[in-house]
Amino acid sequence: MDRDSKKNRLDSSHNLYGIPKIINSPQKMEELQMNVKKELNSMNRKLNIAITRIANPYGHPNILAEFIAGQLKNRVSFRKAMKKAIELTEQAGTKGIQIQIAGRIDGKEIARVEWIREGRVPLQTIRAKIDYCSYTVGTIYGVLGIKIWIFVDED
Repeated sequence: MDRDSKKNRLDSSHNLYGIPKIINSPQKMEELQMNVKKELNSMNRKLNIAITRIANPYGHPNILAEFIAGQLKNRVSFRKAMKKAIELTEQAGTKGIQIQIAGRIDGKEIARVEWIREGRVPLQTIRAKIDYCSYTVGTIYGVLGIKIWIFVDED
């Protein structure tokens, strides 16, 4: 390969999901795209960035896990963070949710597992469509594990 073809090839592809409601106009979307390109820009790379708006962000367990992780890093009570996440998920129109947090919760000496369930979450039913996410978050007390199951629908 010659030098020019190396410069023009696509080295990296980035997808951003779950953009907040603040960015409504196309100009703001383009501005965000340019800022991300500036942050990720390096010399001989061509970037492909696709920004996609999710219509129902709190119906996705990944986004919900990041929300809970942010709350736990800001030292919000784990039970309050879980209840707020359940409240947001109910607004998204799901049939059930189960959240589990494990580790040194609230800085306690002994690690434990706390979980909360709202609605129906049939983990043993094969035809049930369940979205799952496992997420780890580092706090000042140690590492916490967050697991989320969202029951969407039965086939």
